[in-house]
Amino acid sequence: MTAPTAPAGLALASAGELLRSVPPESTQQAVGYPSLFLLVMLGALVPVVPTGAVVSSAAVVAFHHASPFSWLMVFAVASCAAFLGDVLLYCLGSRGSRSRNGSRWLSRLRARAAPERLELAQHKLREHGVLVLVLSRLVPAGRIPVMLACLLAAMPLRRFVRGAAPACLAWAATYQLIGLLSGSLFSEPWEGVAMAVALTMAIAAVPALWRRVRPAGDGGS
Repeated sequence: MTAPTAPAGLALASAGELLRSVPPESTQQAVGYPSLFLLVMLGALVPVVPTGAVVSSAAVVAFHHASPFSWLMVFAVASCAAFLGDVLLYCLGSRGSRSRNGSRWLSRLRARAAPERLELAQHKLREHGVLVLVLSRLVPAGRIPVMLACLLAAMPLRRFVRGAAPACLAWAATYQLIGLLSGSLFSEPWEGVAMAVALTMAIAAVPALWRRVRPAGDGGS
């Protein structure tokens, strides 16, 4: 499992790059939004980029800008990038599931989904259908097992899209809210970004901490 310091370093580097790329309003529109789009879409395809921290940091920057439309643009760009990334990854994984030799994308998904989490995702998918996709985007480390469960169940792309669209909207809104809250607490944008990154990293660390504590708490069951 990747050490928590690696995602934190990536988050800080991404947030720093975002801050450097968007000083004035005109630069934010010309460079900041495309950078946000590319980072979030890349994070959807390669789940090592801490996209939640990137969106929260962008929301902090938007909070400290005069234009009220900045918040709306961050939400629109982040949700669209996440949606396109999810759909593209699903298409790539679907091609691998139909191929005799599979694909490197499907192999990566399998490698990132622990057997017990995949089994739980398959069970939830059978019970609740595409609603699980919405919840998987909001639960740290929940997206990949659920997407893999959808692939193994041969879910049609159209049905996957119906679940992925509201999932990405809810995800973008949640992390933007974290950024707006962090930005409102400090007068300097960098302080709000630091707070947003810390909060998102703490949220991301919850599943790993829970897996470490649970065996001792369950008494070995």
